[in-house]
Amino acid sequence: MSSPTQQQVLIVGAGPTGLVLALWLTRLGVRVRIIDKLAEAGTTSRALAVQCRTLEFYRQLGIADLLVEQGVKVAAINLWARGRPAARVPLANAGAGITPFPYPLVFPQDAHERLLIEQLKGLGVEVERRVELVRLEQDAASVRGFLQGPDGVERSVEAAYIAGCDGAHSAVRKSLGIGFPGGTYEGLFYVADVDATGPATNFELYVDLDESDLLLAFPMKGQGRIRLVGSLRDTKGKSDEELSFADVSARAIQDLKLEIRKVNWFSTYRVHHRVADQFRQGRAFVLGDAAHVHSPAGGQGMNTGIGDAVNLAWKLAAVLRGKSDMSLLETYEPERIAFARRLVATTDRAFTLATARGGFAQFVRTRVIPHVAPLIFRLPGTPLFLFRTVSQISIQYRKSPLSRGKAGKLQGGDRLPWVQFPPNGDNFAPLASLAWQAHVYGEAESGVADACLECGLPLHVFAWTDQTQKAGFLRGAFYVIRPDGYLAMVDASGGAGRLREYFDSNGLFRRGD
Repeated sequence: MSSPTQQQVLIVGAGPTGLVLALWLTRLGVRVRIIDKLAEAGTTSRALAVQCRTLEFYRQLGIADLLVEQGVKVAAINLWARGRPAARVPLANAGAGITPFPYPLVFPQDAHERLLIEQLKGLGVEVERRVELVRLEQDAASVRGFLQGPDGVERSVEAAYIAGCDGAHSAVRKSLGIGFPGGTYEGLFYVADVDATGPATNFELYVDLDESDLLLAFPMKGQGRIRLVGSLRDTKGKSDEELSFADVSARAIQDLKLEIRKVNWFSTYRVHHRVADQFRQGRAFVLGDAAHVHSPAGGQGMNTGIGDAVNLAWKLAAVLRGKSDMSLLETYEPERIAFARRLVATTDRAFTLATARGGFAQFVRTRVIPHVAPLIFRLPGTPLFLFRTVSQISIQYRKSPLSRGKAGKLQGGDRLPWVQFPPNGDNFAPLASLAWQAHVYGEAESGVADACLECGLPLHVFAWTDQTQKAGFLRGAFYVIRPDGYLAMVDASGGAGRLREYFDSNGLFRRGD
């Protein structure tokens, strides 16, 4: 029997990634300790976008509705060029029929963190502030972190695992000697929360394509409150710290016909694109910005870190609670690093086009895109395509060793498609258990219930409808669902014989083991 200390997961960093990891682990019965070197949680809004896949994860925890109530549903994206509207894409219901959250949501990171911290407090877990990881050591049995608190005294803590959720300058990643290759985009960018009047204050997202300046305007809670994100071209020789909103070019703001009444917050930053060489080394893991940083294009960064946390949490819990052997942890890195690399590559291309200098880039932004975009945006499938692209519901793990089989249009590794069952039911409701489960749509073959019972797998049988067929399910097929809502094993025959072999080959222990 392992000691209580060895059962603990030490989480370094209390941003959204670390907080979500702590929440999931705690809900799964794992003791955590979460530290952060900052004296308090963030008080300014940084990341804004909360994608629907994140809301689906939050629904499993029972907190999605809290974010939706406090956030702003983005009704549309508006593209402006040279002071005139060029195209508009409605998004209010773009994902209808494929997710319970068919819209992009804006919810500032400071409020987001406060909500997650309150949820953790309700479970008896407090973030330890002004505590910094100095270094770490590990062996085959445990990991030891050396922490420095506000008194300046260095103390050590032993844990079974350590998770680095401590940002781009991660002390965990540096202690492990993991490379962080990539680079920094040319130019300086700013973010400002303002009170304003004008067309861009109607709770929709605005993108202004200018010859030299990029400007995005995001809706925020409250009449006339918006967040501006843009480029700073001429800094007049000032250092980053000396710059203020007065240094922002008036041209792009005038193009959107904005009148700024009050600047509530202003900051400058530089944009990086990097992916760590490894996401795991022994008993240590890196997640979120500690593992990957990229441009803000598409609002993917924070959501990707939260996806890292969910992916790792249930695997750590399974190992620590004796439900799996340690080989399960080997699937975290390949599943998440592949998406991170692809994301950095795609956001890099989009961001480079949006911010590049030079005549050709300006011509594309201000002449080509304004003429082509309206034609594309008028196509019936464009809103759904854009929604799928940014919402993260298309993330899949088909190449994972945990993914097996195919039935209908679905394969092991796909996200479980969402299906409603009137009057108020759906197939996502059982995911609140945060546990492995089996689904059958239609009639279950004989022996399925017995095999599920043997493996300790709850079986949910849903009616066969037009919607289940449209979602890609095969009638009577057998779908094994991971705790994070992804398909693990898919068996078109509907038989249960392969279930035992699947559990055994992946180091997942059956109830009788």
